[in-house]
Amino acid sequence: MDASPVERLFDPRYLARFSRLEILARDLVEGFIAGIHRSPYKGFSVEFAEHRAYSPGDDIRSIDWRAYGKTERYFVKEYEEETNLRACLVVDASGSMRYGDEPSKLRYALSLAASLAYLLLKQRDAVGLALVRGTIETYIPPKASANQFATLVRILETAEPAGPSAMAKVLHDVAEETRRRGLIVVLSDLFEDEDALAGALHHLKHKRHDVILFHILHPDELSLPFDRLSRFHSLEDETHRLTLDPQMLRERYIERIQGFIDAIRRAALGLRIDYAPVTTSTPYDRALVRFLATRAALTRRRS
Repeated sequence: MDASPVERLFDPRYLARFSRLEILARDLVEGFIAGIHRSPYKGFSVEFAEHRAYSPGDDIRSIDWRAYGKTERYFVKEYEEETNLRACLVVDASGSMRYGDEPSKLRYALSLAASLAYLLLKQRDAVGLALVRGTIETYIPPKASANQFATLVRILETAEPAGPSAMAKVLHDVAEETRRRGLIVVLSDLFEDEDALAGALHHLKHKRHDVILFHILHPDELSLPFDRLSRFHSLEDETHRLTLDPQMLRERYIERIQGFIDAIRRAALGLRIDYAPVTTSTPYDRALVRFLATRAALTRRRS
């Protein structure tokens, strides 16, 4: 029997490892009351959280008289003010994401995106998708409906890498078009001009979005492990080909790629953006569990 699209994208057995972790927005976001994210707004609506024993000074209007009738003890209702988060997953499907086997960078990004969508929707948050190939090729507006996950998975499952990267321009577009503050999750190898990308990230933060940056690379891109004279061709422009001796270039290449990564990291951290560098050699579920646990811990300490 053929596996379902969901099973092909990620193994549901892994979900048990992180299904209870929360994706907590660091910044307070707009919205009505529905999810697990604390709202800066008062008076929309609240959900009952738990009882606690009455203490002198508590407003008697908060006493649960129904509980008193059952127990003959005074309890106060505590409420949680919560707001629904709106998230957009921005997935890079440019040609450079084709690199690698089992998985390619794109496959890795798709698995992360599907897992994040599942978790966010499970929290009753609204999730949308922007699939990027030079421009936003496919856009699914954020929704929290029951069939949204299946809709997103269908798009992710059929994504094929092609074309040039233009993530900086796309992120400017996302910043302009996303009216309400929310969570923007970028999944890309970020092969862009560092300054242009930093400007786009600044634009997102200026619009007061919470941003997560998954920087996805293949191990080969970190070490240039090839030993013989090799012919390289661009995955974004097939006419661009070079024949090179990797051994002669390796030291300089590693210096350049590390400088590129450091520049992205500095830009992200300077803007209080969660920067998550991952390589396709790390199982995506392990990378996601580690990131979510760290993010939740940091968010709670800052709250």
